[in-house]
Amino acid sequence: MKALQYLNKYFLKYKYRLIIGIIITVLSKILSLKIPRIIGDSFNVVDEYRKGILTNTDDVKQQLLMNVLLIIGVTLVAGFFTFLMRQTIIVTSRLIEFDLKNEIYQQYQRLSVNFYKKNRTGDLMNRISEDVSKVRMYFGPAIMYSMNMLVLFAVGFYQMFTIDAKLTAYTLIPFPILSVSIFILSKTINKKSTIVQQYLSKLTTFNQEFFSGINVVKSYGIEKSIINNFDVLANDSKEKNIDLYKVQAIFFPLMVLLIGASNLLVIYIGGKQYIAGEIPIGVIAEFILYVNILTWPVAIVGWVTSMVQQAEASQQRINEFLQQVPEIKNTQTNRTEIEGTIEFNNVSLTYEDTNITALKNINFKVNNGETIAILGKTGSGKSSIINLISRLYDTTTGTVLIDDTPIKEMNLIDVRNQIGFVPQDPFLFSDTIESNIKFGKQDASKQEIITAAKNAVIHDNIIDFKDKYATVLGERGVTLSGGQKQRVSIARAIIKNPKILIFDDCLSAVDTETEEQILSNLERVSKQKTTFIISHRVSSAKNADKIIVLNNGSIVQQGTHNQLITKQGYYKELYEQQLLEKES
Repeated sequence: MKALQYLNKYFLKYKYRLIIGIIITVLSKILSLKIPRIIGDSFNVVDEYRKGILTNTDDVKQQLLMNVLLIIGVTLVAGFFTFLMRQTIIVTSRLIEFDLKNEIYQQYQRLSVNFYKKNRTGDLMNRISEDVSKVRMYFGPAIMYSMNMLVLFAVGFYQMFTIDAKLTAYTLIPFPILSVSIFILSKTINKKSTIVQQYLSKLTTFNQEFFSGINVVKSYGIEKSIINNFDVLANDSKEKNIDLYKVQAIFFPLMVLLIGASNLLVIYIGGKQYIAGEIPIGVIAEFILYVNILTWPVAIVGWVTSMVQQAEASQQRINEFLQQVPEIKNTQTNRTEIEGTIEFNNVSLTYEDTNITALKNINFKVNNGETIAILGKTGSGKSSIINLISRLYDTTTGTVLIDDTPIKEMNLIDVRNQIGFVPQDPFLFSDTIESNIKFGKQDASKQEIITAAKNAVIHDNIIDFKDKYATVLGERGVTLSGGQKQRVSIARAIIKNPKILIFDDCLSAVDTETEEQILSNLERVSKQKTTFIISHRVSSAKNADKIIVLNNGSIVQQGTHNQLITKQGYYKELYEQQLLEKES
């Protein structure tokens, strides 16, 4: 249970709730164990009346009636305590589940981009849902039933021992076999539970990728192939689950067998003692009731052991992510004010996962309020520059400075809060268009939303929709066209009113006329803001204060539009090519 030791902090956090729950559990079970004694007394009264020791019928009836009322009363009070027990312990387990999910979610947000490149979305989802649910069972039912078992065993066997030590000793004979069986089976359950959870992650990942890529699947007509692959994975998962439940299934028959053996010993040994006059008949009835009351907690040992082992396996998987150290750390707790001057000083970047050197000795400076355009072929390193400005990655060598301060020494949250980023492939949430735009500014007014949409040249499209700004988008904004998604994403960045604006080839899916409208609006909106425009089009770059051209991670050209069109190189070739395309 090494992995589960991580959760000890939650025991401390909710210690008073758990202590109260345990006290209530003890009271509940002590009360329920009074019933066998009362029933045993009733048997003794009847036996004494039969033997003629008690002769007054009314006294016998009164005694039996009193015992019946006592049984009803004790049962009701014990039942009430059981209700309170579940309200404390089970509710506490739900609170811990809530805290653990939040802790994992916060860790997911802290982890760097590299982490998400190495791990699949389905696996991340499974660990925060299915694995946490398994761990909750450890805090709730496992603790509750374990306390039930311990109290019933301690109190029950103590009472049995005080009544007749010899009969109690015979009753305990099967229990060493039980202990050894649990030890052996629990190890197997732990291993098989880990495998089951791993396969569940694979299934979740497979389904998540299938639903996300359903357009590709249907376009290529590969539904049958996907279904066959899913069948193979599902069957493998089924077999692993069957292997686990085969082991778990051994527990309950074994418990029933052992309890049955205890009952037989009670009847046989107790019967001989009764015939010999060593014990009254009520003791046999009492012992049979005790053994059967103990049947459930003994049987539950297997279930509890299984729950604990599954929780251990799940927590081990959770700990793998919780113990991950983010590569990008916020080293500054003080607030950082940003003006917007950005400088790259001998910057190089090599991606750890691919070992590709994306940037080589990059040097440039953009002053506050200036616009810089970055052009280059696919894979030239344009997006890598943006990743460094947003500090999604840290430089391999060299320094990125904002307002003459190394970005690593600035408050990471403040830096990102002052960046409005529009990616080439925008992500929209399955929410209303209004909410997607307000993602850039949560308290934005209706007029601010409309103004941002107009500047992004998407307002006219939105009002043509039936529900206008209240139109609910499909997953990832599938309801909209590529150009519309880009423009909603632009509106989201504009409404934020940040100090730094980044447009990463975000006009690739719009026509030339719309592009010119948006660029005209952006030129007005981006005044006093440091603006980065990543593009493959000269039309998007020509009005920038500075243009840099990248090739294989290095700057090969740098200057203004008028300067670069007079020099031989990539920019001039691209300009002439696009000019011919426009004329044709």
